[in-house]
Amino acid sequence: MKEENVEVGQEEEMCFKAIIFDMDGVLFETEDFYYKRRADFLATKGVSVAHLDPRVFVGARASQIWSLILGEDIENWDLPQLEAEYAQYKKQHPTPYGACVVPEAKEVLSQLKEKGLSLALASNTDLTEIKRALTEAGILSYFDAVFSAMDCGACKPHPAVYEQAWAALAVDKAETLVIEDSQMGIAAGIAAGLEVWAIEDKKWGVDQSQARDILSHLRDLPEKLNN
Repeated sequence: MKEENVEVGQEEEMCFKAIIFDMDGVLFETEDFYYKRRADFLATKGVSVAHLDPRVFVGARASQIWSLILGEDIENWDLPQLEAEYAQYKKQHPTPYGACVVPEAKEVLSQLKEKGLSLALASNTDLTEIKRALTEAGILSYFDAVFSAMDCGACKPHPAVYEQAWAALAVDKAETLVIEDSQMGIAAGIAAGLEVWAIEDKKWGVDQSQARDILSHLRDLPEKLNN
């Protein structure tokens, strides 16, 4: 009977050969910075976000939530111009990725590579920003592939970026794990037919109930894979 239990445990231990990480909220604690930067930019336009639940911003690009931000007044705005001005504002107020990286990120990624796992990253963030973030944090070399949803035709919760990342890793979907934090990101991974675990959100109240499992911290991932 014990032998049967061991065999079952080994089957469940599996078998993941690849992991696809989201970026913000998983490898980098950037959501506070993003929220303040958006609020500060919009304040220069006389727009407040005080009426919005902060959760709507987590994992979302501003372009996905202009209707929530501007409400009934949206028809009075030139959205392409607003987007362009916000892009310029972001360049003037760049994300300090080196200061925002999760402290254990490099150690965790190193352990996963030592286990022989292939690693990819799939984010709603622009590709140039993704590469800058990974470079400043000193973790770019751990990834076999890096993808931005901006180059995939649709942002999360659409599964396109996860579909592309999975295809690049050349493993079965059953052997691929997604690590996420946002509700939209979790939905995207599931829609791509992949198993999704979440890093527990301890601040924003994000609905992570659709994730297969929830890890308290990123550092718990290597041990969880061994259980």
